[in-house]
Amino acid sequence: MRRNWMSFDTQRAVRLALVGVAAASLAACASRPKPQPVAPAPEAPPAAPAPAPYTPPPAPPVAQGPLPGSVQDFVVNVGDRVYFDTDEYSVRADGQPVLAGQAQWLNRYPSVKVRIEGNADERGTREYNLALGARRANAVRDFLIAQGVSASRIETISFGKEKPIDAGSTEEAWAKNRNGHTAITDGAR
Repeated sequence: MRRNWMSFDTQRAVRLALVGVAAASLAACASRPKPQPVAPAPEAPPAAPAPAPYTPPPAPPVAQGPLPGSVQDFVVNVGDRVYFDTDEYSVRADGQPVLAGQAQWLNRYPSVKVRIEGNADERGTREYNLALGARRANAVRDFLIAQGVSASRIETISFGKEKPIDAGSTEEAWAKNRNGHTAITDGAR
């Protein structure tokens, strides 16, 4: 008998395939070992709490300006000085708003008392400048009284040329020294 070459190869191939399928089936059915539970790690001692984040200290309050009713409030927000022309004691137009502001401020703070200081430049005799300074101080006083400030809260003094703001001998220095200065003497905060 003659063997069929094809049939032998076919049989052989079928056997090999069956063996492969059987091996694959066995491998697929084989049980895998169950995973073992992992033992919990021993507890570490509690960690120290994390430091709190840096918080800068609160900023100091922002100054909003001078304390109302203080000498500084008067000087900064109202003005404490008016100026006069040479040999004059009438309040100039540019000084009237300053004095009106002083009167309003003084009426708002009725316990405050003031001293009006009349000043002159260095020219002229001592006596002439003292008299001129007195007339300037009284002109400021009269203006404040006309605005409702009680006369009992106002005193006047003349320094003449004795207390110059500017020690120079120029027209600019003299213009600064011809003034009426309102100084708070009592009752301010």
